[in-house]
This record gives sequence, structure tokens and C-alpha cells, in this order.
Amino acid sequence: MSTETKTLEDLGGLKGDTPAAPVHVQKLDAHGRAYATGKRKDAVARVWLKPGRGKITVNDKDYTSYFARPVLQMLLMQPINAVNRADQYDINVTVAGGGLSGQAGAVRHGISKALTYYEPELRSTLKRGGFLTRDSRTVERKKYGRAKARRSFQFSKR
Repeated sequence: MSTETKTLEDLGGLKGDTPAAPVHVQKLDAHGRAYATGKRKDAVARVWLKPGRGKITVNDKDYTSYFARPVLQMLLMQPINAVNRADQYDINVTVAGGGLSGQAGAVRHGISKALTYYEPELRSTLKRGGFLTRDSRTVERKKYGRAKARRSFQFSKR
């Protein structure tokens, strides 16, 4: 080492060019739609977002008939309501795998990503709300010598 740094001012001179913040640009397909994939548990949702009147279709059904529970409908609408875009986009979703709760979470994740691809300036609002983070919790696998993932067989002394 040829030069020695002894003060904090010397360290300040060592740092080079700081990398610029990533610039997010609009990502659209040939039809003018934003496409995103959302995941939760074992469910995978493919989401297409385009300007429209606010119609949400999940597997060729209205989202209120596909997700009958109000809690799941509310979960699905959270990112749209967070950015005040309720009646501006038509959303078409194909979801497969897992149960209804996991599918609703996957659709929510996919809608959030598609919104950021269509309008990159919404990214900070959605990120602050936690909608862009993929919830990585999945079912723990069953281990050998156990009844379930962690539960042991009933103990008997004799």
C-alpha cells in the first residue's frame, strides 16, 4: 500500500463516483399493456393492466365472484386504492396454484408490479405500503420421523 490514510478527510477523497439511483421506465407490450407476475405461497398470478374503466377479471370471471370473501376482495384492491387509480385501469388476471388466500396475495403482488411498470412514479408509494415485496413464507416441508413438519408422534412410555 503506497499511500496511507490517517484522517477522515483523506477517506473522503478515496470514494469515487457514487452510482446513480436506478431510473425506472415504463414497460409496455405491443398492445400497450403492462404485464407482471405476482407470487404468494404456491400461487402464481399473471397480470395484464391497460387503461380502462376499472374492470377486474380473474380467470375470465369478475373478481367479486372469483374471490367471494370480502377480505380477499379488499386485499386485491389495496394497491389500487393506495394510489387512487380505482376506475382508471382494466386488469385481466390468470391465477393458478395454491388456495384462494394465496391466490389473492399473488394477484395483489402482480397488480402492484404492473402498476409500477405502467406508471413508474407510483413505485415509491407502493413500496412504502409494502405491496412490491414478495411474501416468501411458504409451507414447511414434512420431515421423516415426524407426524407433520414439526409435530412428533405421540409419546408412550410403554
